[in-house]
Amino acid sequence: MNIPENLAAILTRIDAARKAATLPAPATRLVAIAKTEDEDGIREALRAGQRLFGENRVQEAQKKYPPLKNDFPDLELHLVGPLQSNKVREAAALFDVIQSLDREKLADALAAERDRSGKCPRLFVQVNTGEEPQKAGVFPRQAAALIAYAREKSLPVEGLMCIPPAEDDAAPHFALLAKLAKDNDLKNLSMGMSGDFELAVKFGATHVRVGTAIFGTRAPQADQPI
Repeated sequence: MNIPENLAAILTRIDAARKAATLPAPATRLVAIAKTEDEDGIREALRAGQRLFGENRVQEAQKKYPPLKNDFPDLELHLVGPLQSNKVREAAALFDVIQSLDREKLADALAAERDRSGKCPRLFVQVNTGEEPQKAGVFPRQAAALIAYAREKSLPVEGLMCIPPAEDDAAPHFALLAKLAKDNDLKNLSMGMSGDFELAVKFGATHVRVGTAIFGTRAPQADQPI
């Protein structure tokens, strides 16, 4: 895989999708999903100018990113996979953004860690737009209550994230996420992956999460493919 060429191609497609969209977000950022990618591949992307990366697991990120952040201080790291409450301390120390806030217990843990260490990543609430029982994320009808709960704790909630069911047309899910964000006065929308990020741009995505189209097919994980 030629990572610099792949990155350039994805950025070109994002730009084209934005030009074709009626009301795109003010900006659309590419989150390069580097799960299972080794440090050399991530460095290649960094040398090509990519600075925003996403990882699914705290422990995997801990092995790769401390030296990368040291060498590239402007690297921004997002956690896009589920977060266990007992991993909050490690996550808060490493990640700049956590996109998978999905329950009050996790909000409590993040607030407690902020009070303990003074560190709290910026947050997106993950919405399970398909209400799939096996998938993380708050159900749409419960999203406003969780957002309000996090705000009461003065947590920095900036946006929403979703992963539509693989077998569904993603458009209604993206439209629902955009409506929830508008109703709750949130400006950021993390939606769209390798197969549908251009559609997500049409619905106002501020962040698209692309892995396979940049790094190629990798070893499967238990998490939803990105």
